[in-house]
Amino acid sequence: MMDGKINIILQAEELSSDIAFNFVADNSAGGIVSFVGTVRNQTNGKKVIRLEFEAYEKMALSEMRKIAEEAIKNFDVFKIVIHHRTGVLQVGEIPVVIVVSAPHRKAAFEACQFAIDTLKETVPIWKKEIFENGEVWVSAHP
Repeated sequence: MMDGKINIILQAEELSSDIAFNFVADNSAGGIVSFVGTVRNQTNGKKVIRLEFEAYEKMALSEMRKIAEEAIKNFDVFKIVIHHRTGVLQVGEIPVVIVVSAPHRKAAFEACQFAIDTLKETVPIWKKEIFENGEVWVSAHP
């Protein structure tokens, strides 16, 4: 039903925002909105060396699909991509890509915001931040 409209990936390999954008491209779209999360070099004034992401894969994929289906239903979007990395990521690398196409920009913006916020609240993906002088497990929440 929605398989041609939804693209969900959870992988250890590098993510491509180009692949995500190409999936949602649609000549009927008045707007395409993307969120590309990157590993920043500091958190709360501590220098970040790297991040490590772990996921309960089966449940994470299921939850990501639910988010995509809700976005299509509630925001009138054409297509949506939700991609997330697992494993070790260095500063500057991309752990998450969300791209949405819709007839109008407002729907695309709202669906993209909904997708990233809900992903961080409900998807079983955990993040370990490794600093110069220690490490801490944190949820993928903001």
